[in-house]
Amino acid sequence: MIKDRVLIIDGLNLFTRHYIAHPGMSENGDQVGGTVGFFNNLTRLIRRCMPEKVYVIWEGGGSRKKRDLYSDYKKGSKPQRMNRYYDDIPDTKKNRNNQLKNLIALLRFVPVIQVYVDDAEADDVIGYLCNYSLKEKNKIIVSSDHDYYQLINEKTIIWSPTLKAFVNDKKVIERYNVHPNNFCLAKCIVGDKSDNIPGIKGVGYKVLTKCLDKFSKSDFYDMESVFLDVLEMKENFSRKFYNDVFESKDLIKRNWKLVLLDSNNLVYKQTKIINESIENYQLTWNNIEAYKFLNKLGIKTVDLLSSSKIFHQLKKG
Repeated sequence: MIKDRVLIIDGLNLFTRHYIAHPGMSENGDQVGGTVGFFNNLTRLIRRCMPEKVYVIWEGGGSRKKRDLYSDYKKGSKPQRMNRYYDDIPDTKKNRNNQLKNLIALLRFVPVIQVYVDDAEADDVIGYLCNYSLKEKNKIIVSSDHDYYQLINEKTIIWSPTLKAFVNDKKVIERYNVHPNNFCLAKCIVGDKSDNIPGIKGVGYKVLTKCLDKFSKSDFYDMESVFLDVLEMKENFSRKFYNDVFESKDLIKRNWKLVLLDSNNLVYKQTKIINESIENYQLTWNNIEAYKFLNKLGIKTVDLLSSSKIFHQLKKG
């Protein structure tokens, strides 16, 4: 294992990816693709990244602070069809929730640290870990969520299961022409349809960076500087862009509170739970109990024997 390197997994994000696409069924006749896919993917990631510790962060029912700030936050999205490729596999919340419950139980036999904070989103917890509790560690975030791009720096990169590649500052700039240091602010202006966060109509990343090229630079671009630059260079902008930015000041400021991944959407009690979770978690590797549990579920497609060595090493640190 590599000292000071940690793996931080957005649990629901990775699980959902496997639940959608993995057709695995147990000998009991139950769908188990999400559980099996996540677990096997976990062992591959540990082998590839060789972290000294692994953190799996679960959703805590959504952020009350964000809903209080903007009642339509994450509303209006079409329900995601889970097993989109396999019509003969049940597509029910009960099935999904049972798999999640079984996965969380299975991971208790494995030397990973699971963190759940009530009334908090996984991305806010991960933002807090990256900025505070694990600030000095070399971090690899596992998620396909673009919100985490704002956390990329010399100590933090992302493994994207969708791209099947590591994402660093260069890749973010190539894709959006926005530096990670300024990605949060850019998203506040552009908006985020996946979370039902409206931005300035007609302004995407391409338009934004064409008008304000400072977004592509590594220097932090703060909100007031954006407004000043638009004001000072208004003759270089179309009247529509100029008017839209100033008419959307309150919108951009509100979006900042929604999009920023730091401690802003957590209360003291929640940060205390995060810190206590990672400090007091007892790492275990009980392959016998894991085998019994999988056998009870009728799951024969998890190779615990080949995983044993890597988990023993992870337990030692």
